[in-house]
Amino acid sequence: MRPPRLSQQSVERVLALVRSRPFRIALMACLSLVGVAAGTLTVRHFVTQGWPLTHADPLLVVAAGALFVGAYGAKALGWKRVFARDVRPSAPALAAATGAATVTGVALPGRFDDVVRVTVVRRLRTSRAGFGAICLSIVLVGFLDSAALTPLASVAAGLTDLSAWPRAGLAVVAAAGVASTAIVLLLPRLERNRRLGRFRLVRWLATHSAGTLDATKAWLLISGSWSLRAVALYVLFMALGLEASFVLALVFLCASAASAALPIAPAGQATQAGAGAAMLALAGVGASSAVAFALAAQGLIVLTGAMVAVLGGAWEARGRVMALAR
Repeated sequence: MRPPRLSQQSVERVLALVRSRPFRIALMACLSLVGVAAGTLTVRHFVTQGWPLTHADPLLVVAAGALFVGAYGAKALGWKRVFARDVRPSAPALAAATGAATVTGVALPGRFDDVVRVTVVRRLRTSRAGFGAICLSIVLVGFLDSAALTPLASVAAGLTDLSAWPRAGLAVVAAAGVASTAIVLLLPRLERNRRLGRFRLVRWLATHSAGTLDATKAWLLISGSWSLRAVALYVLFMALGLEASFVLALVFLCASAASAALPIAPAGQATQAGAGAAMLALAGVGASSAVAFALAAQGLIVLTGAMVAVLGGAWEARGRVMALAR
């Protein structure tokens, strides 16, 4: 027996509900509650079970946190470059969206953080981009993330004493970055192809994709973001008193970043921490030390993400108040 087909009227009603203001307000409220609940549960866990940073060097922890904040800023500037010039959101708005997605990633499954990014960007004052343009920008940033990880993964694969399988995983990360670079450079040129240029979707992608110059600038900024994260992880190694090299920081970074690309995974931040800890263990770091470092790193990333989200939201709110006062 065939399942009943949805009528066009039913689809239009669902779309109207999703686009309505009450639905968006309710969605924002739910996401906020999820973030608060996740943060509360995380704090409660570390209060009862112990915080990995308890005996860490406080100055080095603060330095690592500052580097993570700088990484959020560089990522936001790079993300801004992939939008068309006339609809670009502000860098604080994009930083707030990235920070909010990081916080909610403690509880939400992997890839749901993209829903948070889209929702936050659309709600902030300086965003003039449409839903499709925001979604495309997130896809492009994902490709540029992969491209930025290529040199880091190549260095990690070449300089570590890992076994064949982990080294092969790093090689896959590097190869994916090369393919991602080709895709980003190819998209604006799709409409030049006579066969493909006939399709409306292809023309839209070519129109809304970043040009070569803007894509290059975005890649440089996003590469800087990942480099700052790598340095922050190395500083965190020293803060915890672990004997580690900068190459091990790259290994952890590439493993956690690769796990974030999974189509769906339980609790995105937990998945990244687990993947990073597993790679450290394979690299010769003790299991308990690897887990403690992974928890400390992801915890610090979430805390700095919450700080960035609050600061970016406050900047946007300040602009809105000033606009109303005029």
